[in-house]
Amino acid sequence: MKPRRRRLREPAWTRLDDEALLDMRLCDLRLSLARSGLDQAVLRLYEELRLKGIRFRPHVWLSEEWFSPDGVPGIAVPFFLAHPRLQRLERRFMHEVEGGNDKWLMRILRHETGHAIDTAFGLRRRKTWRDTFGKASRRYPSRYSPRPASRRFVLHLGHWYAQSHPTEDFAETFAVWLPRNSRWRSQYTGWPALRKLEYVDVTMRNLHGRRAACLNREVVEPLAENTRTLREHYRRKQRRYELNTARTYDRRLLRVFGTAALYTTLNLYIMDYIQKRELVRTEPIRLVFGGVSWTFGPILGMYVSERVGTPVACALASFIALLLLAYVAYSVY
Repeated sequence: MKPRRRRLREPAWTRLDDEALLDMRLCDLRLSLARSGLDQAVLRLYEELRLKGIRFRPHVWLSEEWFSPDGVPGIAVPFFLAHPRLQRLERRFMHEVEGGNDKWLMRILRHETGHAIDTAFGLRRRKTWRDTFGKASRRYPSRYSPRPASRRFVLHLGHWYAQSHPTEDFAETFAVWLPRNSRWRSQYTGWPALRKLEYVDVTMRNLHGRRAACLNREVVEPLAENTRTLREHYRRKQRRYELNTARTYDRRLLRVFGTAALYTTLNLYIMDYIQKRELVRTEPIRLVFGGVSWTFGPILGMYVSERVGTPVACALASFIALLLLAYVAYSVY
């Protein structure tokens, strides 16, 4: 007769309402990977590394957020993933749970493992790495403007995250390459990003069975030493994310209202200063120019920006705008 498995007792804080729970300190939650079930996802990650012939295994611990520290080949996992009660609290304040389902969790773990492997073997110091992804010493941006149509980067996490920085580009590329059933060759056929995936494939094959150069097992910002309350944690987190969101929407609103103001001003000018018989002659031309510019302008702009550079795309747009203004002035006067 098989012995019964002992059922773990739920912590007392799981029965608290949100207001009382928010006054709990993070260290007093007494969370662990083993009791949370997250250790199963970590074991699955280790199995994927084993199947690829990679000997290295990143150590994993609980902290406030997702991160892989500089100089430490490990992964910090956010505390709220350790219990459903904390996930509900996270969703209430942040409207989502980052890594809250199995698929999303594994995606982020693979991404962070890319950072950890980079640290463990010092990959970013190699010239071939810099030639493929860029300089890791480049300043990390507080925000970035992605190019959704770009095929120079893989698509893994949301918001075209690979475009934010060379180290993120490598981590995202590694994360696409790692799964056993990944079809990266066929998925990225014809994309410039395929060259990065092939680089990762060759580099990881060369690391088969090799011991990591950096074996630092330090645990950075562990949850057990964090005396911040949940209320303080979410106050800081909301302030940070609201600031970034506000800036993003402000820029978009400025573009929308700027375009609307220019379009309205142009129409008012036409109504006040262009005679009716001239309007009948020039209006079809204006509509054609407007349709062509709104249809092919973004496509041409993205192509030039991707192939040559953003300054050249802006200069080309300015030149075409000046040509159109000159044509309108010549037609009217």
